[in-house]
Amino acid sequence: MAVGTGLNLPHLPVDSQVSGIDLSPAMLSIAAGRASRLGRPMDLRVGNAEDLPFADSSFDTVLCGLSLCGIPNPASAIGEAKRVLVPGGRLLLLDHVASSWPPVYAMQWLLERATVRMAGEYFTRRQLPLVEAAGFTVVEVERLKAGSIERIHALKP
Repeated sequence: MAVGTGLNLPHLPVDSQVSGIDLSPAMLSIAAGRASRLGRPMDLRVGNAEDLPFADSSFDTVLCGLSLCGIPNPASAIGEAKRVLVPGGRLLLLDHVASSWPPVYAMQWLLERATVRMAGEYFTRRQLPLVEAAGFTVVEVERLKAGSIERIHALKP
């Protein structure tokens, strides 16, 4: 979901089939160029994470890095990820979240006053409750950078 310019491509297993969506055709163009330079074929589509253009149970893994913080309805995007995953499929998330350290949280809250209006970017959301509410089985959670970055590994039952 929200592949952007494909910066994560070099970190994905070389034998994996990769599909990516993004709202921005310009970002997808950059991702396509990056994939070509790496010799990695990709199925890139203009699309919305809240309405994925893929059939049910199409993927064994959904990766969403630093994107749910800018998606208007992250619960809907997580629901779509669940829909396109096969049973036992992995959801891998990395995102900005509300810091567990009060001074950092205060700065995030202030910054968000501008970023939400200018770019739809949230810093004080938390994806973990949404993943749990969607019925995923959470395997691992790690918080980094004063609790302001969260990594989630969850499985579709």
